[in-house]
Amino acid sequence: MTVLSNFSATKITGEQVDLGSYQGKVVLVVNTASQCGLTPQYAGLQKLYENYADRGLVILGFPCDQFGHQEPGSEAEIADFCELNYGVSFPMFAKIEVNGPGAHPLYQWLTETQPGENGPDIEWNFAKFLLDRDGNLVKRYSPKTTPEDLTQDLDQALA
Repeated sequence: MTVLSNFSATKITGEQVDLGSYQGKVVLVVNTASQCGLTPQYAGLQKLYENYADRGLVILGFPCDQFGHQEPGSEAEIADFCELNYGVSFPMFAKIEVNGPGAHPLYQWLTETQPGENGPDIEWNFAKFLLDRDGNLVKRYSPKTTPEDLTQDLDQALA
């Protein structure tokens, strides 16, 4: 059975990370963008991270430029933007594709395992996936679902 630990990804700083290192954590995977109408969700994601990290939550941010060219910057520019504007301290990764033949293997698995309302493709920036402590996919959320809307599901997953 496929789980989060089957994958690796490159951090925004360039290091390769075995996503199995998050085993035992509740994980929220989010595709992000810095120039999107939903970009202010970074603030809500950071607040969730601050409120729940001590209980075992980790948020993994994956910048993506596939939607309206809303993440045109380099990894360094993205990292600076997130830190300066939203104080992001949760793990951020290098820019990836989330749809199509070039989609990162993690996103191929997430979207095939739990399609959205219109099929497997990610609809827009800030789609979210909740994974349990064993790395199993629990739920997919639309980009319009705000971080604040996740608290009940997070409380359940972290219980």
